[in-house]
Amino acid sequence: MTLPNDLKPSTIAAQAGGAIDRQSGGVVPPLQPSTTFLRDEDYRLVNPDNIYLRDNSDIVRIAENVLARLESAEETLLFPSGMAAIAALFRTTPTGASVVVQSGIYWGTTKWLRDFCSRRQIALHEVDAADPKALDEACAVHAPYLVFIETPSNPWLKTTDFAHAATCAHRVGALLAVDSTAATPVLQKPLELGADIVMHSATKAINGHSDVLAGVLATSAPAAKVWTEIKADRHDAGAVIGPFEAWLLLRGIRTLPLRVKQMCRSTQAIAEYLSAHPKVTDVYYPGLASHPGHAIAATQMQGGYGSLFSFLVKGGGPEALAVVGRLKLFHRATSLGGVESLVEHRHTIEPHTGIPESLIRASVGIEDTDDLITDLDKALG
Repeated sequence: MTLPNDLKPSTIAAQAGGAIDRQSGGVVPPLQPSTTFLRDEDYRLVNPDNIYLRDNSDIVRIAENVLARLESAEETLLFPSGMAAIAALFRTTPTGASVVVQSGIYWGTTKWLRDFCSRRQIALHEVDAADPKALDEACAVHAPYLVFIETPSNPWLKTTDFAHAATCAHRVGALLAVDSTAATPVLQKPLELGADIVMHSATKAINGHSDVLAGVLATSAPAAKVWTEIKADRHDAGAVIGPFEAWLLLRGIRTLPLRVKQMCRSTQAIAEYLSAHPKVTDVYYPGLASHPGHAIAATQMQGGYGSLFSFLVKGGGPEALAVVGRLKLFHRATSLGGVESLVEHRHTIEPHTGIPESLIRASVGIEDTDDLITDLDKALG
């Protein structure tokens, strides 16, 4: 079933992009786990689209199509994790080239990039991309092959101006890639503001149920050389998502706009509550007018500011750990974007990154807003 092109994201998601099971008439897209596909007596493929599972899966293509429509992309590719997607992107960088990467982003990305660039003799330049002058200067001086930013960033919730970043990158012939995980395609569309490639860890809010690992790359220029190289890398390296994971991911996507709406509403209320709490010294959330990136976020995020935020508590590390330990509804676990609220004491997880001992990072789920505020109120004491 083909859906019209003028539908809102909630309709596209709920309808799974128009996919149904034509054979049975089921309203849920089918799952086909086969790893290989038949040829007839004349050795012609029974289904010309399917040869071998590595690149051929109907359910994967359905999920990719829905994500492309939500992202306003021409094409998307699914990967078995967010890091697999990032690796496929950066493996297109020529040996000896340079890349400019935002500092203070997801540590898994930074760690992998430092190791990868060292092995490949790629010059890695880390810069505070939320500072327009710093990004402009880094691009002008280093003439990178690729500029990679993450906004809102994890765990500092910094906001980078897409249009400015695109100008800086394109002026020197570089590509701009954006990790938009914390915002999801529901809240922001970097491709419409100049980005060349958008990446998501679909493990997070896109799936939303803490039960699938997945990654996404999206582009508005599927014929570009870099995209062709990424597609070849995914196929040749075998960085493909399994059909069952893709089916679960599609099921999660169908409620994505609704989940994001509730999560944003709750997170905004919680951030405002914490910003006035006497035992909290600072709150990092782009939805707050006091946030340094609020004005930019307000122009490039639509419908909310995401479900991720961080805050600092008085008393340093011991008190922060005590607050985390007293929480009852926020699960002490690593991730973000799920239907259940999560909390982390980041210094315990990543002491080597310079994270303050007093910083607590939280991901807000779809629970009742007042219940979550009460939980935080009791934990703060």
